[in-house]
Amino acid sequence: MVLRYWYLLRHSVPRQLDLFYWPAVNVILWGFLSQFLAGNSSFVARAGGVLLAGMFLWDVLSRSQLGVSVGFLEEVWSRNLGHMFVSPLRAHEWLVSLMLVSIIRTVVGLTPAILIAQLLFHFSLFDLGLPLAGFLANLMLMGWWLALLIVAAILRWGQGAENLAWAAVFVLSPVSAIYYPVTVLPGWLQPVALALPASHVFEGMRGVMVAHAYEAHHLIAALLLNIVYLVASGAVFLWAFADARARGALLQLGE
Repeated sequence: MVLRYWYLLRHSVPRQLDLFYWPAVNVILWGFLSQFLAGNSSFVARAGGVLLAGMFLWDVLSRSQLGVSVGFLEEVWSRNLGHMFVSPLRAHEWLVSLMLVSIIRTVVGLTPAILIAQLLFHFSLFDLGLPLAGFLANLMLMGWWLALLIVAAILRWGQGAENLAWAAVFVLSPVSAIYYPVTVLPGWLQPVALALPASHVFEGMRGVMVAHAYEAHHLIAALLLNIVYLVASGAVFLWAFADARARGALLQLGE
């Protein structure tokens, strides 16, 4: 049995990455945060709740991604994927349903946490005002296109790639500027961060909370990036779905 699990691990790159990416990502994320706070000791004091706001918004992104990718995986685990597409159901109709369910899951999951934060810490996410709607919409869109890429990878390479459903968002967290500005990152890494919609959302969030200024260019940049990535990831998903259907993989999707 040890050999069996060793062989599975040896021939699965996602499983190998799973061994070390959690500690590595945590060290990088909190290392950058510590570096930022060391030189900006009054930052949190000047913007009470900024870390809580970052946590809430990041949770929206991760939940929207998981709502789609785990919804897909549930059909794979129950061996129901092939049965669904014997019906007239189309791939894009199924995706829309998963996205709608991800919205419901996000709202239901976050509501108790928002109430607890208000009761215990006197922090309300709604203090962000009207820009909050733009922040939430952009993070949901990013979560969806990430999920499309993950689903496409699973359709192409099987369940060995399913760890991506939990890993992808967290791998991006150090360069998403959740708790610290993009300027904290090394110069060569900053363009990578600015190519992600999430970094613009969190920069905009800090602008509202710290400088009390609504920086519309961040939301516009995030929206444009999301549109490009959503179209591209949709095309990748449809290609992977058509390929899996042609190979008969929908009926026998597995390792």
